[in-house]
Amino acid sequence: MAKTLSFGAVHMSVAFGVGYAMTGSAAVGGALALVEPLVNTVAYFFHEKVWERARPSSGSRLRADAAAST
Repeated sequence: MAKTLSFGAVHMSVAFGVGYAMTGSAAVGGALALVEPLVNTVAYFFHEKVWERARPSSGSRLRADAAAST
């Protein structure tokens, strides 16, 4: 859990730093630090759903392994 919280802090700091460096505005940097990680989290959720569908089911994997060993 500590590693997750640490990564979240780094992620928000980078988002703030990039926004501030590009605009010179602490308000824009702060908005990016809050919005970008939230949007990225939602995108990751859907990314995982797509990968779950793309992954072969365990039953088909077992059948493929059995066919390969004969």
